[in-house]
Amino acid sequence: MKLRRRNLKEYLKRLVRSTIFWTVAMLLFSIFRYFALQDEIGITIAAEYEDFYRLKDSLLNFALGGFLIGILYATIEFLIDKFIAKRRALVFVILLEIILTFVAIIGVSDFVLRWWIKNKDIPHIVESGWWYKDNSFIPALIYIGVCVIIYSLITIVFEKFGKGEFFNMLFGRYRQPQETKRIFMFLDLTSSTAIAERLGHYKYSQFIQDFFYDLNEISVRYEAEIYQYIGDEAVLSWSYKKGVSKNNCIHLFFAFQKRIVSKSNFYLKKYDIMPEFKAGIHGGTLMVAEVGVVKKELAYHGEVINTAARVQAQCNVYKAPLLITESLLNNLNINDDFRISEIGKTALKGLKKPVQLYTLKVI
Repeated sequence: MKLRRRNLKEYLKRLVRSTIFWTVAMLLFSIFRYFALQDEIGITIAAEYEDFYRLKDSLLNFALGGFLIGILYATIEFLIDKFIAKRRALVFVILLEIILTFVAIIGVSDFVLRWWIKNKDIPHIVESGWWYKDNSFIPALIYIGVCVIIYSLITIVFEKFGKGEFFNMLFGRYRQPQETKRIFMFLDLTSSTAIAERLGHYKYSQFIQDFFYDLNEISVRYEAEIYQYIGDEAVLSWSYKKGVSKNNCIHLFFAFQKRIVSKSNFYLKKYDIMPEFKAGIHGGTLMVAEVGVVKKELAYHGEVINTAARVQAQCNVYKAPLLITESLLNNLNINDDFRISEIGKTALKGLKKPVQLYTLKVI
């Protein structure tokens, strides 16, 4: 049931994003294609079609078409991401989305056209295969194909930077370093060197791919952003508000453990190894700035991110799969589902003051 609710929540997010995008896209197409069309030299519009070419009616019809396309596209995108996109080249995924969207567009256009003709009592018969005989429909398909590419690129940018951070970068907020409050989790694969020696470099790379793919599936549900991949380590990040909300930064770790266990047959059959991991979590105020020119990205600087990395390194020392700092733990609302164990004050490399650490387990 939880998985169904999460899938539904993810689908609804895509649905809202898609319907807004496609409604706006088709409104723009309506303006580009039909605004002031009657003023074009050499074009005469029959009286029975005048309603369609009025700006108000044109916008309404194309907005409806865009909304329906948005619903279909969100469904197509969701199903492709869930069942096809893994390990597929991006160009293949985009082409598949374009083809399926074209099929959906033709169906929607046929429905809208027949509804419009019937509603307006226009003496016109819709022939089978009208869409490839209509020269004006081909430019519409080309426009839609370009929109699919633009939408895919926007999605990739949002996934890399996060929606809020992308707009901040777009408007130049991080041209100068800014103060921000965030939570970081350094999550590391246990015994990665031994696993690499056992599997060999090719199969080990596949192992890492599958491991991080499962992590991505979980991170979306708990509103985490993947800040960096460093070899066999992933750095996840939340805005402080999102990280402490519903204890997202804690629940992600245990949800990931649960997912790995649920896929034990897959990992044992393919690799004869069950992945294990450890993580350190810390949060607080640090600086963020836009760095680089050729490969531009957001970089976080300060004691917070360094502390989170050092906390994760202590997992081996205390043989604990998860460690969290006291300052962050105090801001979480831990319920009876977890048992908290005090590790004690620990001196971390590069820090003057020892840090109080705790570990948590699911009861």
